[in-house]
Amino acid sequence: MASKMRDDAIAGSENSRRSGALGVSDPESAPRVAIVGRPNVGKSTLFNRLVGRREALVGDRPGVTRDWREGRARLGPARFVAIDTAGLDDAPRDSLEARMFERTGALLDDVDLTLFLLDGRAGVAPPDRRFAQWLRRRGGAATVLVNKAEGGAGEAAWIDAHELGLGAPVAVSAAHGEGLGELYEAMTTACPALAASEAPPARPGDALRLAIVGRPNVGKSTLVNRLLGEARVVTGPEPGITRDAVTVAWRWRGREILLVDTAGLRRRARIGDAIEKDAAGATARAIGMCEVAVLLVDAAAPLERQDIAIARQIADEGRAMAVAANKWDLAAPAGAVRRRIAERLESALPQSRGAPLACVSARTGHGVGALMRAVFDARDVWSRRLPTAKLNRWLAAMLERHPPPLDGGRRVAIRYIAQVSARPPSFALFVNRADGLPTAYRRYLTNGLRESFDLPGVPIRLLARVGRNPYARARRAPP
Repeated sequence: MASKMRDDAIAGSENSRRSGALGVSDPESAPRVAIVGRPNVGKSTLFNRLVGRREALVGDRPGVTRDWREGRARLGPARFVAIDTAGLDDAPRDSLEARMFERTGALLDDVDLTLFLLDGRAGVAPPDRRFAQWLRRRGGAATVLVNKAEGGAGEAAWIDAHELGLGAPVAVSAAHGEGLGELYEAMTTACPALAASEAPPARPGDALRLAIVGRPNVGKSTLVNRLLGEARVVTGPEPGITRDAVTVAWRWRGREILLVDTAGLRRRARIGDAIEKDAAGATARAIGMCEVAVLLVDAAAPLERQDIAIARQIADEGRAMAVAANKWDLAAPAGAVRRRIAERLESALPQSRGAPLACVSARTGHGVGALMRAVFDARDVWSRRLPTAKLNRWLAAMLERHPPPLDGGRRVAIRYIAQVSARPPSFALFVNRADGLPTAYRRYLTNGLRESFDLPGVPIRLLARVGRNPYARARRAPP
């Protein structure tokens, strides 16, 4: 199994043996089915077919998937957890591919059934025979699938696959949905628990959805592994290892969390191929669906232009944000670096002014406990609701201090204020002229809300609305 990493700073975290993208309260109840095979044989396509939606990135070139991901899946009456894995490949020791292979091997110790996928068009290759031998030595239930077999294209490979010693193979086409009835029969025969399995419970509504975002190679996956206390996602010195948004259900000090590791975001001009575009899209969706986003920056080169662009994307989506300066053990002098980051945040991100800053080291675990406390504090602020009476007393004082400027020589009257929603905090100003408030005055009111009601680090929405005149309708009414 993957080696455990201890972290005294986050003592009390409870890591589920079978955590994953399901977010279920009892993941132990669902059988787990891993999909393995050489690169580019269609593992992610089959995964998407089983979970019923396009969760995993797919592409024509090998090596798109690098971290395993989970999803609630169904095949006929069977309900289970499907796991998409990185491609099995012969690779030199200490290479990225070798680390991916090792991670897949650790995963198979904890599954109920392994689906060994072959490329029906390419036939049974020598690596397939070696990997089949590896699976036989490991033991456990396994079924061989010959993929890309639509229209009888994989018949020769299906015949050869009988020699792998893993039982009768099944010809399928993940892309076209062919052979799924035979797949169900083979899976329930190899793993009887699937025949009577039920859908796992839904995700608890109070789980915090937390996304770790940032530029490539700032240590996002290393931080995720540190928080989880295990080598859950592949890491290494190579930039861009993570290509998909990987969600893991987790508990920190008794609190439910859906932790999302994302691909590094580069400037749009530097995004070249379709896979990287899909990865950037998955990261954008993770930001849009999270409650709190941790913007991870490199303490040695903090808050570069791309960091600011990502922070603005978080604010535009209305998410709460915490900033984590990683590799803090290498920062020197620490006090000067912290002041520089804080000043840059203050000047470049007025819409997220006051966002908490945590100095962490994903490698050693320094500061991660403080980061998690900041994350929960940020969600509390993001969810805060303010009483209308208190808001209007505040508004009266703000108007007395600085009345709104005239608009074209006409007075702008702000009648009252009310909070219309939280997450993020959003307020409606009822005025006589909706377009009469200049940007500078809106900023004055927004900063006043942030300071007076302690709303640091979250975007504040301020909407101007024209209040109805009760006499206008009477004048228009017929006598």
